[in-house]
Amino acid sequence: MKNPYEHLYIYNFDRTPVLDKAIESHDNFLGNWEEDGTAFLFFSAPADSLVSGLAARNPDTVLVDRYEMSCEDWHGDRIEPYRVENLCIAPPWERPDRDEMGADDHEVLLDPGVVFGTGRHQTTEDCLTLIHRVCTRESIDRVVDIGTGTGLLSLGAAALGCSKVLACDFNLLAVKTTLKNIRLNRFESQVLAFQARGEDLMDIPCDLLVANIHYDVMQHIIAHEGFLGKPWFILSGLLNSEARKVMDFLKPLPVHVIERRCPDGIWNTILGRRL
Repeated sequence: MKNPYEHLYIYNFDRTPVLDKAIESHDNFLGNWEEDGTAFLFFSAPADSLVSGLAARNPDTVLVDRYEMSCEDWHGDRIEPYRVENLCIAPPWERPDRDEMGADDHEVLLDPGVVFGTGRHQTTEDCLTLIHRVCTRESIDRVVDIGTGTGLLSLGAAALGCSKVLACDFNLLAVKTTLKNIRLNRFESQVLAFQARGEDLMDIPCDLLVANIHYDVMQHIIAHEGFLGKPWFILSGLLNSEARKVMDFLKPLPVHVIERRCPDGIWNTILGRRL
């Protein structure tokens, strides 16, 4: 299998155009990322005439720019196999040989598509390490993963035996990417991906809450009364000043912070449990 994202053609609109069948059914169309009132359409080959037609059919939008770049430039890293504990994470076009894996290893296939993140960000690796620690030492069956992105943390939890994993993201393209990865790994019976705001899920019971998200969302999650109903939690995506705010907020609560990880001196991940 060949990497379908080796070269990207990206069209930036000032607001989201209404996509039609001409776009969505095109062989080279990879997805549409919407954020802060803008939209990015991704193709694996030039689509200038196709996009010009879309712009003409959407007079309220403006095609701001066109970018051409490699997959590595977009993601900021090469998509390649790597390991976290006994999780062997690999793109479907570069799977490791079975004889390279140990008897206790779990293969996790990850196709990030055009969603940011190859899985190698410090927060992602720290979350996977802590998910592995908790899931292999405690009785963890139900997991809520807020800000799932490509779905990697949910896939890792499922690979480690969790049977009820909710993978949530507010970005629709992230949810679609997660769904694709769920099917790649045949985790349909274990992982459910859907679009929602993280703070709206806090009343859902679970054994482990994982949130690798921006601080502006994190502050609402930990302030929600449902947060204290989670026996275990992993909070990540926090810069040093943001992590200090979270730690200060947690101090008077009936929770115990087991570890605050920051191996690169920049990004923080917090593991804790309810008392």
